[in-house]
Amino acid sequence: MKIVFVSLGCDKNLVDTEMMLGLLREKGYSFTDDETEADIAVVNSCCFIGDAKEESIQTILELAQLKESGQLKALVVTGCLAQRYASDIRSEIPEVDAVVGTMAIEDIVAAVEGAVAGKKPDFFRELSSAPARVKDRVLTTGGHYAYLKIAEGCDKHCTYCVIPKVRGPYRSVPMEELTEQAERLAEAGVKELILVAQETTLYGLDLYGEKSLHLLLRRLAQIPGIFWIRILYCYPEEITDELIEVIRTEPKICHYLDIPVQHASDPVLRRMGRRTDQARLRSQIGKLRERIPDICLRTTLISGFPGETQEDFEELYRFVNEMEFDRLGVFAYSQEEDTPAADMQPQVPEEVKCSRRDELMELQQAIAFEKAEEMIGRKLYVCVEGKVAEEDVYVTRTYKDAPGVDGFLFLRTSAALMTGDFVKVCVTDCNEYDLIGEICED
Repeated sequence: MKIVFVSLGCDKNLVDTEMMLGLLREKGYSFTDDETEADIAVVNSCCFIGDAKEESIQTILELAQLKESGQLKALVVTGCLAQRYASDIRSEIPEVDAVVGTMAIEDIVAAVEGAVAGKKPDFFRELSSAPARVKDRVLTTGGHYAYLKIAEGCDKHCTYCVIPKVRGPYRSVPMEELTEQAERLAEAGVKELILVAQETTLYGLDLYGEKSLHLLLRRLAQIPGIFWIRILYCYPEEITDELIEVIRTEPKICHYLDIPVQHASDPVLRRMGRRTDQARLRSQIGKLRERIPDICLRTTLISGFPGETQEDFEELYRFVNEMEFDRLGVFAYSQEEDTPAADMQPQVPEEVKCSRRDELMELQQAIAFEKAEEMIGRKLYVCVEGKVAEEDVYVTRTYKDAPGVDGFLFLRTSAALMTGDFVKVCVTDCNEYDLIGEICED
């Protein structure tokens, strides 16, 4: 039977999807992107913020209509929404045949088989369970890059976040397992490894008694075939000197860090439950730029957090203006039930949250355009992502561009290139966020 598999939410959820696809493929199932050709539908859902929850519910309801019409034989819901709202899904959407929690992805085959047999099974495991162990993933990223999830869960308990409730405490994946996974990915043609977790900087603390991300990176950098290693989701207060040094000295590691700071006003940071303050943020950012002058820093912010005053916002605005992040995203605060922040007062009006978000993004746009102009004349490697139809133009990414969230470099050349090729280019121009370049003569 054919399965249509819909993966929603973050890249960590995507890794779970690829593992479930691998388990189903082992049992002989085939896959389709066309829901009208499918016998079974699986939705790997998200519920991190309101918009993600709404998208997941809408997707499930649309597939439930196909189930009700008889076109689908079974509908399975997995992931964070399934973990958090299992009873609501069961009572409100009777077309759902099986519900699989976040820690039970290894039960996906049993869930699908039970759903097809009409048994209405549910599969859940303790949130403190060891991270899933699945050897053969089905890559959905095109094959030249892949996400490597190095840990599961989170211990931070930020007041706005539901992740500890749906993913459990922080559990690192043993270094040997990650090395084996990465070797298999490299053998399959992956050239860029992107390390992800709810927080990558605490990797190994629970297993080895100390932060060990720098040790893991040294191991991964020895794997033949890997050209780039990119690190996402680094809490700035947890970045060690050892980590900075391995990024600085190991050629395969991109000079790129994603450091979600969320805010810069100390009162807001305290209400968020963040474990840092603006002075330490400035110090860490300064150290990173001093030790690694060409580092690309990405961050995310929340506008309109409960109690955020105009003075708090102006403090954040000044911080963004002075720090000049290379990449920045802003989310209007989403009031999530069962979080401490949901009950904080006063809640900021929606129009104020969105207005502040837009002001920050307008400021960042000017910063980003200046950063793009500063790249003109640089020589650097890019990864080919595809070709513009009927033009001698390739879409590529620099080390400053993570897939799906950052920009592109458009490479003009008549050379025949393949997706996943790495080419050295000269940056010749820019167009707002994106760069334009040509192949270097050398």
